[in-house]
Amino acid sequence: ILLNYSAKIFALLILFNSIIFSQQIEHPKFSLTGIKVNISYDLAEDDSIKILTADSEKRLVNEFLFTKNSPRQEIIFNNAGSYSFYIDGEEKSISTIRIIPGWFSLIPPVLAIFLALVIRQVIVSLAAGIYVGAFFIYDYDPFIAFLRFADSIVLNSLTDPDHMFVITFTLLIGGVVGIITKNGGTAGLANIITKLAKTARSGMIASWLMGLAVFFDDYANSLIIGNMMRPITDKLRISREKLAYIVDSTAAPIASVVIISTWIGYELGLIGEGLKIIGSTENAYDVFISTIPYRFYPIAALFFVFATSYFQRDFGPMYRAEKRARLTGKLFETLSSEAKTVSEDELGIGKAKPKWYNAAVPILMILFGTVAGLIYTGITKLEEIGSSNYSIQNIISNSDSYSALLWASLLACFIAIVMTVWQGIQSLSDVINSWYKGVQSMLLACIILVLAWSISNVTTELMTADYLISIVSDAINPRFLPVIVFIVCAFISFATGTSWGTMAIVMPIVIPLASLLSDNFGFAGDDKIIIIHGVISSVLTGSVFGDHCSPIADTTILSSIASKCNHIDHVRTQLPYAMLVGIICMAAGDIPTAFGFSPYFSLVIIFGVLITFLFIFGKQLPEVPQKRMSRID
Repeated sequence: ILLNYSAKIFALLILFNSIIFSQQIEHPKFSLTGIKVNISYDLAEDDSIKILTADSEKRLVNEFLFTKNSPRQEIIFNNAGSYSFYIDGEEKSISTIRIIPGWFSLIPPVLAIFLALVIRQVIVSLAAGIYVGAFFIYDYDPFIAFLRFADSIVLNSLTDPDHMFVITFTLLIGGVVGIITKNGGTAGLANIITKLAKTARSGMIASWLMGLAVFFDDYANSLIIGNMMRPITDKLRISREKLAYIVDSTAAPIASVVIISTWIGYELGLIGEGLKIIGSTENAYDVFISTIPYRFYPIAALFFVFATSYFQRDFGPMYRAEKRARLTGKLFETLSSEAKTVSEDELGIGKAKPKWYNAAVPILMILFGTVAGLIYTGITKLEEIGSSNYSIQNIISNSDSYSALLWASLLACFIAIVMTVWQGIQSLSDVINSWYKGVQSMLLACIILVLAWSISNVTTELMTADYLISIVSDAINPRFLPVIVFIVCAFISFATGTSWGTMAIVMPIVIPLASLLSDNFGFAGDDKIIIIHGVISSVLTGSVFGDHCSPIADTTILSSIASKCNHIDHVRTQLPYAMLVGIICMAAGDIPTAFGFSPYFSLVIIFGVLITFLFIFGKQLPEVPQKRMSRID
């Protein structure tokens, strides 16, 4: 009996010892081959301790000496498998880590993108990518992956506070659209703009100008311009694909370069942190301003929208879509679940007399309400932190764009309801029903957004961005670093569907890298500044470029939904245009300016090449029959 109790006590001591040591060592549950793994050890009692790492066959892989001064170590595993950590002299492992092949991290986003382009079903494609990612994360267990898909990955994306803000104001704006469609506001506003936009050319240019006007936020831009201009472009036989392209190309590109927007605070924070790492005394806002001429992609993307609209020339899938719309009146492809889901029957056109102010007032409320909300939240934040600098730039940088958009869209709903009931156009019950139908029309957008955020979380957990960065060698000439950073950011943003996430991942890495490489190559003064500013602009533009091309990016999805365009048709028609602009910007912008060439001359060359390409490879669009230009009744 005594021996039996002794054995049990001994077993408990071993278990307790294992628990204690497992709590002292910290590391991720899994990692990728070729990626640095951070390991830390809590030396609460010991002055130093040696930890051994062994593979599944107990072959020594590495050993570390943890001390009070060095409680953290890094290790790179070159082979996949399970690895255990041992205290030197002990036989029982204190912890294990699972290593999967690095290229596995690329499979979920690549699979989602591939399926989206092949089967043309966005929800199925995103779900497949998320499930495969969960399969890798949860130890290749298909059943557990299925459970975590629903109760962990998707649910976490849905309950994220920022995501809930986006979903809520998206639904509210949908409600506004539902009301102004029924109360004659949309038709009235369309009739006014149609007087100016009497042709397809002027209609597209009007849409482009409206996109530039709503410069302060990419989400608001997509939702407002797509919904407001769609009745007008439909009237002018402009394809939904072209409208979605215009909306998407005037959303993030304009918001990312203007000096007052919901982006600038985020961008300045990343730039400032990177400059702090290298010990630079430059002001982040001054650096931001100085990089604007180097933002070749967003500037060129905005220009190319105008060029294709003004010259009435298109190529590739976009030309076929425009030709179809103009000659047949088919604004989007048929037999598409997404197109059917967002068809005109979703809301219906009301029988009320067209009155432009029924739409203009709620839309202006969203615009000015958002600006007012940005100013209010910015000032409130500055008061909280005790800042006395109340400049517009500082106010906007410290504002809460999500709250501002939410308040503005909620107020717009209230005003639209009151205006409709007050004029006797609809009863309160009917106007609420119109609002509900508008909200209902945005449900598909919200479902896709949640799945897009979910796959973004999967790629973050799988360290997709870290793997992509790790395969780019740092043994390069710093003159080529800006274009390489642009390409890397484009790949990461395309694969993850998030420009902001890409910026956050890459910016703290490439600014020190640019500084170090410049020092190693003997660059100093202006030469070094050109490289550092070049990589900063490349992070900002490459992230926008990849996000602009990606079918899983939230702004791409919102542009499709607001324009009521089949999402894959939007991606398929926009991609050649975005790729053309991106390649020309790299060749004529990022590379020559790194060698000291003027960015302004680069922009002139880029514009010239784009126009030349359009006239050589683009085709003139057929004229729209004039009988289509009647009023919207």
